[in-house]
Amino acid sequence: MNRYLNAKLGTALAMGLLVSTQALAQTPVETDAWRFQLTPYVWMTGLDGQVRPFKGAPTANVNKSFSDVLDNLDAAAFINGTARKAHYVLQGDFSYAATSDKAALPLGLSAQAKIRQTSMTLTGGRNWALSPQSSLDLMAGLRLWQIKAEVNVPGLASAQSNTSFVDPIVAARWRYDIAPRWSTLLYADMGGLSVGSKFTWQIHGSVNYQVKDNIHLSLGYRQLSVDYRDGGKRLDFSQSGPIVGATFRF
Repeated sequence: MNRYLNAKLGTALAMGLLVSTQALAQTPVETDAWRFQLTPYVWMTGLDGQVRPFKGAPTANVNKSFSDVLDNLDAAAFINGTARKAHYVLQGDFSYAATSDKAALPLGLSAQAKIRQTSMTLTGGRNWALSPQSSLDLMAGLRLWQIKAEVNVPGLASAQSNTSFVDPIVAARWRYDIAPRWSTLLYADMGGLSVGSKFTWQIHGSVNYQVKDNIHLSLGYRQLSVDYRDGGKRLDFSQSGPIVGATFRF
């Protein structure tokens, strides 16, 4: 009987050690696994600045609220994505907006203007845990700009300008958990430095609520500015306004 009990205990102990060993072996794999999040968002942005789309054109002072932009909006798309593995982080942000407008000219003529703007930011870096509630990402990368402007006076003349440039940037992102389901996020970047544009910078702050384990809702504010000058062109403007988004983690 004792031999039988000893055999059973030995078998159970061996199985327990085997399971424990497998769990320990799997821990680094799970820790080092890629984690992703995707955030489509709505940016209720206004537009303020000076634009000269091509050499010889007059400089236009632009000051439009979100409602003004919305009236002339043809299409828009905004999305942000993040990938993490261990202490490393990759981030991408894509925004696209297409607007059109009409203006009256002398002699009963009218001018039709269309602007297509695309910006894409790609950064990578490292994460540091500052405390159980907060963490900091320090990153560097690039921001691609593509701006197409077209002015057409039906039956008389038309002109267009295509501008593309790339800005190097450095970025920082700080996250703080203020309650079990609530957190805050602060993000800032800057760059350009006459490599692409003369200067570009961005700030973004949000308050986030965890609806489910893998779904968060965010409310915040974002401002993105750029000052680009080349060959008579001038694109010196800021976009700013509230943002609302939903983050999906997987």
